[in-house]
Amino acid sequence: AQQGRVREKAYGKQKIYFADQEQLPAASDAELRGLDSEIAARSAQLQALQQSCRHMEAELKDLNSSMTTPEIAKEIEALRKDCASYTEKLERIKTATNHVTPEEKEKVCREQQLYRREWRRRKRMATELLDAILEGYPKSKKQFFEEVGIETDEDHGVVLPAT
Repeated sequence: AQQGRVREKAYGKQKIYFADQEQLPAASDAELRGLDSEIAARSAQLQALQQSCRHMEAELKDLNSSMTTPEIAKEIEALRKDCASYTEKLERIKTATNHVTPEEKEKVCREQQLYRREWRRRKRMATELLDAILEGYPKSKKQFFEEVGIETDEDHGVVLPAT
């Protein structure tokens, strides 16, 4: 700083030293325009390289996420085994002699309909009875159910089957 090569600025107790730019040669307008054009060219080149890099990274990610040839061979073999087992199962089902007869199916459907009707009837009776009790009950329906220990179909996620 004493020789004049660097300058010194004091900010309170701190001192900052920096190069004295007055000793540097001044650039002409032509040199500045040349440097600006070089900066623009390098910026364009940088943009192109970054775009190329992004494209290559995407392609690498694509290739890394795809299966290798041995993995594909194993997958094909596993799928062929599955296909063979399903074909065998289908043949067993086709050749089975213990099919359900239409009469048995009709009987099961009638029984299901009977049970569904009975379920609705009993649920309606219970609901009517509970509503009658709740008319004179001072607390809420939920509190009453908890005190008595009643569990509803909705509590267990049970839905009445459709017709």
